[in-house]
Amino acid sequence: MRKIIVGAQLSLDGIMQAPGGPTEDPTKNFKFGGWAMPYFDQTAGEEINRLFAEPFDLLLGRKTYEIFAAYWPYYNEDAKDGDIAKRFNRITKYVVSSAGKVDTSWNDTVLLRNVDDISTFTVPVILGHGKKLFADGAAPHSYTLSGSRVADTGMVVAHYERAGEVKTADAARDTPSDKERARQERMKYEG
Repeated sequence: MRKIIVGAQLSLDGIMQAPGGPTEDPTKNFKFGGWAMPYFDQTAGEEINRLFAEPFDLLLGRKTYEIFAAYWPYYNEDAKDGDIAKRFNRITKYVVSSAGKVDTSWNDTVLLRNVDDISTFTVPVILGHGKKLFADGAAPHSYTLSGSRVADTGMVVAHYERAGEVKTADAARDTPSDKERARQERMKYEG
């Protein structure tokens, strides 16, 4: 199997809900559908084309898969962006979901539970609430940066490869100050 790469549009605060339009995912009263589109310029377009230039498969979360499966199979392949519809309809779609049953009836769809690489398109907005790429409770992993670009709009495109377990270090002083000891004691009671 080829490498599986995630390409995600994220706000600065990690939100990825409904980047393409208001009807994509308005759940939980999300009012910013389409928030990423004003930032897509030539650089972003080149990066999207780069992602789709080589043979590829799609890796989608369940909700995004449902959005795509309700749209791309019905898109006129001879219309504008029809090449994307053609490609999406003919490649393998991998759906990552911890939910129970997933309708994988869109041709060549496979249900998965893990990812290797991540490519993020971080958009310079803060949305305040919404669904995140990795929800609280996701399995911890570290990644290394393998490439990046910055668009004139401020969008940061970053490519990461999985690097194993999360590494930690201790920046604390060998001998904590009295204020630090008092702060640590307070944290025991504040939870």
